Amino acid sequence: MNLTALLESMLFVASGPVSTGRLAKALETTPAVVKNLLRSLESEYATRGLRLQWTGNDVQLTTAPESSDVIERFLGLELTTRLSQAALEVLAIVAYMQPVTRPQIDQIRGVNSDASLRTLLSKGLIEEIGRMETPGRPILYGSTPEFLQHFGLTSVAELPELEEVEEEEEKEIGN
Repeated sequence: MNLTALLESMLFVASGPVSTGRLAKALETTPAVVKNLLRSLESEYATRGLRLQWTGNDVQLTTAPESSDVIERFLGLELTTRLSQAALEVLAIVAYMQPVTRPQIDQIRGVNSDASLRTLLSKGLIEEIGRMETPGRPILYGSTPEFLQHFGLTSVAELPELEEVEEEEEKEIGN
């Protein structure tokens, strides 16, 4: 069996993101060789139902984001994975402003965001990433690798610019 096939097999059975170093060690090769093999797999997957999800130097085999509706239906998850409007608002604020505190989120929204934060934390879409060095030391929140995976992103830098979103909304309202 060739290295690419072995690499694909390891990614398939991995329970989460795996470092290229760990993959290289198992394949008895170098991380550079593994990265080249992963790039090759990435291009093969571009037109298929699988993707490689990168988080820093770690990689994971995932399904294509475009197939999420069918997969949710297949797994019976349609009804349990929907977020409320409030949770989506909080998630957007965290994603664009991270690291951000609950008081900052509340100030932007104009209402208490405790319940939405608990929901997002329980779903693993956001996490506590530290504390602000100010009186009271409020918790700082940021997005998780699961957030990136759910939305098919490799980093928050791939989020659309806020101006782009506003322009799309104006076009929708104008029609």
